[in-house]
Amino acid sequence: MTGLARLEAELARQLLLIGFGGADWTRPRVRGDGHVFDVVIVGGGQSGLAAAFGLLRERVSNILIIDESPAGYEGPWDTYARMITLRTPKELNPIDFGIPALTYRAWWEAQHGAAAWDAVDKIARGDWMDYLRWYRRVLGLPVRNDTRLTAIEPIGNGLHRLHVEGQAALLARKVVLATGIQGGGEWHTPAMVKDALPRHLYAHTSEPVDYAAMAGKSIGILGGGASAFDNANAALTLGVAQAHVFIRRKVLPRINPIRFMERVGFTGRYPALSDAEKYAVMASFLGHNQPPTNDTFERAARWPGFDLHLGSPWTAVEHVDGKVRVKTPTATHDFDFVLLSTGLISDPGLRPELANLSPYIARWADRFTPTSNANALIDAHPYLGPGFELLPRTPGGEALLHGLFAFNYSALISLGLSASALSGLQTALPRLVRGVTDQLFLDDRDMLVADLLAYEEAEFVGEWPRGEAVE
Repeated sequence: MTGLARLEAELARQLLLIGFGGADWTRPRVRGDGHVFDVVIVGGGQSGLAAAFGLLRERVSNILIIDESPAGYEGPWDTYARMITLRTPKELNPIDFGIPALTYRAWWEAQHGAAAWDAVDKIARGDWMDYLRWYRRVLGLPVRNDTRLTAIEPIGNGLHRLHVEGQAALLARKVVLATGIQGGGEWHTPAMVKDALPRHLYAHTSEPVDYAAMAGKSIGILGGGASAFDNANAALTLGVAQAHVFIRRKVLPRINPIRFMERVGFTGRYPALSDAEKYAVMASFLGHNQPPTNDTFERAARWPGFDLHLGSPWTAVEHVDGKVRVKTPTATHDFDFVLLSTGLISDPGLRPELANLSPYIARWADRFTPTSNANALIDAHPYLGPGFELLPRTPGGEALLHGLFAFNYSALISLGLSASALSGLQTALPRLVRGVTDQLFLDDRDMLVADLLAYEEAEFVGEWPRGEAVE
């Protein structure tokens, strides 16, 4: 028996010891137009898989995960992510729910031994994706791949019809949008780039880029976050001759507030803050670009074709003779291609699947007004309830939004590092699972209370005096 097979046997034993499994307690909904799932989770990456396991632990098994990607390619890790290692500490246990045999470390040591774990500095990106594939397989999670959600349609009685491209619609009582970093809005492309350049001359770091086809050419990268250096290194590794990174700031970002949040409990206790405190914390947080890891920066900087331009925002972009001309306050540069490491904007109004519901969704601007220094990025985020549930702008939207949960990056302001940050998943997942299951229970309360009041199944069957039935 291999080490991994032994681990899987031990995992099965540990699941048995904690009483995993058993009959569902929810009350089924029966309709003539299709099966009604208790929960449909949109997104089969780390958040969606772990949310499904959390629901199964609570004996809610009438669930389905859908993902638009092919099997094994959910999330960013084997698609557009280009870092060599994860940035989070290897000791984090974000999605195992405290089950030792389900941890990344257990999976790693089963294949490589304990000594190999001691030698690991950070988790390799490809290894993390392999762990997620194993996690899905060994838990038997119900995932339907190649299934892209196009619209959510409330149809009354607490149900939602999910329209999916090229397939029959799905029916669900609850919908969890576990759609990752871009799932709460869209990646930001500056208008000066979008308006000036043909589409084949630029890309966002969130998109597939064929760097090998650019061998010997030059690229310019706008933005000083970690992904800018990840992509510079990836491009130079694949033969790009020059990769220039342009940063508006005069110094590189050096502070990563996530490390402090991990250390003092912000990831789990953040939701207890007042709205004013959350606003101040996140205004500071968003003011820090996440710096590259030291090894990523050093790896990129060692390439002879790498260059870094500090204090150099792009003031203009032009298409000149098949190339991209970039102007900064101090110089002009010509590139064969440009890449945008310009982050994202979180706003439910930007999501096509929420287009018909967006007018009813409360934003932070609807619920809180800062005394000074309003932040438009914060104001556009959805204002969520304590279980990641979307809340209505007005009472009229309550029935339309009931049962919808935003477990993606747009939860940042309301609930902190949670849905799309490995640092926050350990504490966020139980909060989400409780939010979903509490709603399911309260929706069924009339039936459940009536069943309890009518319950007459005898547990004690003894007789006294002996031989006489008890009345």
